[in-house]
Amino acid sequence: MKQFLLVFIGGGLGSGFRFMLSKIPFFSFIKFPIPTLLSNILGCFILGLIFGYAIKNNHLNSPQTLLLATGFCGGLTTFSTFAYENVTIIKSGDITHAIIYTLLSLVLGLFAVYLGLFLSK
Repeated sequence: MKQFLLVFIGGGLGSGFRFMLSKIPFFSFIKFPIPTLLSNILGCFILGLIFGYAIKNNHLNSPQTLLLATGFCGGLTTFSTFAYENVTIIKSGDITHAIIYTLLSLVLGLFAVYLGLFLSK
């Protein structure tokens, strides 16, 4: 039950943070899903830091790792919104932006996890 609560609280905080990112007024002027991209890349980076630290210190199954990695990063990142936004972009006929968004999400996400792991060592 304690593990569930840790994931639940972390997920709520991550989702709340993602929501606040989507409300930054500057992003409303851009016709590109920057808040979701930023949430996913930031979540990847934080996940890399958390797992790098946890592996280094043998804390992989610690309550903090559950709270932050599974909970917070799970709530912060959002594959379903990413997929929906891509479908919306494709339906609008803007295939170029859909490809750019997909490639940026994948490449920057992988790089962010790697960077987080690297920096935590």
